[in-house]
Amino acid sequence: MSTTAAKIVRFYNPGAPDVLKMEDIEVGPPKAGEVQVEHKAIGLNYIEVYWRTGVYPQPLPCCPGTEGAGIVRAVGEGVTDLKVGDRVAYGSGPVGSYSTVRNMPAHPLMKIPDSIDFETAAAMMLKGFTAQYLLRRVYKVQAGETILFHAAAGGVGTIATQWAKSLGVRVIGTVSTREKAELAKANGCAEVIITSEENIVDRVKELTDGKGVPVVYDSVGKATFMDSLNCLKPRGMMVSFGNASGKVDPVPLQWLAERGSLVLTRPTVASFTVDKAEMLESAAEMFGVVASGAVKIQINQRFALADVVKAHTELEGRRTTGCTVLIP
Repeated sequence: MSTTAAKIVRFYNPGAPDVLKMEDIEVGPPKAGEVQVEHKAIGLNYIEVYWRTGVYPQPLPCCPGTEGAGIVRAVGEGVTDLKVGDRVAYGSGPVGSYSTVRNMPAHPLMKIPDSIDFETAAAMMLKGFTAQYLLRRVYKVQAGETILFHAAAGGVGTIATQWAKSLGVRVIGTVSTREKAELAKANGCAEVIITSEENIVDRVKELTDGKGVPVVYDSVGKATFMDSLNCLKPRGMMVSFGNASGKVDPVPLQWLAERGSLVLTRPTVASFTVDKAEMLESAAEMFGVVASGAVKIQINQRFALADVVKAHTELEGRRTTGCTVLIP
C-alpha cells in the first residue's frame, strides 16, 4: 500500500489558539495491530485546550484530539475484528484526531450502529463515555436521588443530565448564563443555578431541605471546588473530572473528615477504557440510550478543520453549548 496524502493540525509550542497550524503530510500503511481511518467528523473537547495551553503537557509537536468517526481504509497485520469499509468511531487515545487520515491502534475503535451518523458518533464518543462512567461506574446514581452537575449546558453536561433524568434522578445543574439555564432545563435539569447570580451552596441546601446531595460532578475545577464539597451530605462523593477554571489546589484530607467523611475522586476516561470488553459494554449502553431517544446528541457548533483556531477560541471563551464537531 502506498502513502496517502492527508492534512493534520499541530502545535509546536503551548500557547493561544493561533499556535494551531494545519499542515500537509503523507500517511503510510498501518502497522501490525493498527487501522487506517479516514475521518468524516472529529469531536472537539475541552481537554484539547489543556493540551494546547500546556496545562496537561504533551510531547511536541502535538496533533490534538482523541475523538473521531470515519471509515476504515486499511487494516494492519493481526487486526481481525475490523475490515476495510467499516464505519467506526473512537473516544479515547492516542491523541491525533485533528487530521483527515490517521493510523491508530485498533483497540479503541468501535463499529458505529447504522442508526448513528458520523457527526453524532464523533460528538458523542468521549463525552458519552464520560457520562457513562460518571453516572454508572464512578458513582452509580439511583432513581429518586438528587445530584449536582456543574456545567450542565456543556458537552458532557447535556448528555449526562438527559441520561440521569431517564434513570429517575433529579438533577440540579449549574450554568453561567440565563441562556444556558434554558438549555439545561430542556435537557433534563429539574433545577438550574445560575452561578453569576446565585450562591451555589445556599441554593443546593434550599433545594434539598438542608441535607445536601450524595454526589457532585464537577468539571469546572478551581472556581467551584469548595462549593462542591460544601454541597455534599455526609459520606457524599465529590467527583472532580475537569479543570475548566483552573487546577484545583492541593486538598487537606482533614477537609473531607470535617464535612462528614466525604469521598473525593479524580477519574479520567482513560482508566475506564483500558479493558476492551469493558469498553464495548460501556459503548453498548451509550449507543443504546441514544438509539432509544432518551439521550439526544446536540451538535450546536460545526467548524471546518481548517477553522480550528476559531473553534478553540469559541470553546475556550465558553461560547459553545452542547457538542462541537470539526469537519475535515
